[in-house]
Amino acid sequence: MSATIAIVGRPNVGKSTLFNRLVGKKLALVDDQPGVTRDRREGDASLGHLRFTVIDTAGLEEADRDSLAARMRAQTETAIEQADVVLFMIDARLGLTPMDHTFAELVRRSGKPVILLANKAEGNKGKDGVFESYSLGLGDPVPFSAEHGEGTADLLEALAPYIADEPEEDEEEAWADVPADAPSDEDADPNRPLRVTIIGRPNAGKSTLVNRMIGEERLLTGPEAGITRDTISVEWEWRGRPVKLFDTAGMRKRARIDEKLEKLAVADSLRAIRFAEVVVVLLDATIPFEKQDLTLADLTEREGRAVVIGLNKWDLVADKQGLLAELKEKAYHLLAQIRGVEIVPLSGLAGDGIDRLMQAVFRAYEVWNRRVSTAKINRWLEGVLSAHPPPAVAGRRIKIRYMTQPKARPPTFALFGNQLEHLPVSYLRYLTNNLREAFDLPGTPIRLHTRGGANPYDKSKG
Repeated sequence: MSATIAIVGRPNVGKSTLFNRLVGKKLALVDDQPGVTRDRREGDASLGHLRFTVIDTAGLEEADRDSLAARMRAQTETAIEQADVVLFMIDARLGLTPMDHTFAELVRRSGKPVILLANKAEGNKGKDGVFESYSLGLGDPVPFSAEHGEGTADLLEALAPYIADEPEEDEEEAWADVPADAPSDEDADPNRPLRVTIIGRPNAGKSTLVNRMIGEERLLTGPEAGITRDTISVEWEWRGRPVKLFDTAGMRKRARIDEKLEKLAVADSLRAIRFAEVVVVLLDATIPFEKQDLTLADLTEREGRAVVIGLNKWDLVADKQGLLAELKEKAYHLLAQIRGVEIVPLSGLAGDGIDRLMQAVFRAYEVWNRRVSTAKINRWLEGVLSAHPPPAVAGRRIKIRYMTQPKARPPTFALFGNQLEHLPVSYLRYLTNNLREAFDLPGTPIRLHTRGGANPYDKSKG
């Protein structure tokens, strides 16, 4: 990317709407309520022939030094420092406010090139605000509508002097078909970042952990629960291996979620789980394995992602050995569907246990990708059926003929035979648990599908 553009302005002027338009996806949460965006979010953007990185920021507000609003403002100021160009956005319909003048001065002092964007200027209602914005002393305003896309050509013209044109071949590459975000069996390029999503209840310490991992205050943190709203992704490298970390909003019980904004944040977190390869379910070690923790682990298993459990705030635990043994025992019984899942004690605040966590993440990823040869599976199946044959149904024995593994990510097995639709759930669980043990598949979701009819791999019947 040739340039970085930061979108700044007071709350509710339409920064996230513009960000989504430039990146071509609804990455940032948008709502009529002011102050939706809190963390700064980066994305690869395009406008006409221009390619650049765009940063969406929290609305600039005047606030006490120790408040959440002040920490949000500090994130925005960091974005201005990183930017090559600042897009200063005002609401043309509402007109200028004292806050606009205050923050126009802040942007001017940064020394960065500034483009004044008069948003919501569609129709006649925004004309007065556009003329009024000349008084900010930031040059000619660009009348624009982020919601409707009006004024795009003028914005392109204003940005063009600051962004170098990409070479012809790169431009063609940029428009080539891009692989889907969702992981697939073929998506195994060793140079591609491993997608790791961190989920948990509010105030479990997810953002603090991510900040400690990447070594900078990239995400807003504090004692207030539910600070994170958008799912934020950050690029990182662990022991030379590229990783893409996704920090998510804390997820409470569904019955407690009544605000539209929190529902949007949770939906964003669920999407991050679906596009992850490994999900770290972060627990607060001082109150671990609450019902919501188990729900989140179960949700991750149902989505078919690899799972690691992180026990955060471990530095606050007195009897560490005793509690760890107790929690492993609990996990064995409470999380039978991912039996053997790794549980890693850590402290995001102190930075302890991060290396152990990442080792567990890569081990979980390797298990999630594991394939077993058909010959091995059927030798195992023979022994399992001899030890415990399937029950009879209405006087007729269920016949299991064959098993194979059609795919990994997660390990998925297909069972062939007659009357398999009558196999009891308990017997399928027996087979799944044996598969997990026999082929060393701890803590990963296992899918077992039944198929009726003859063995399609039997060449003698071809």
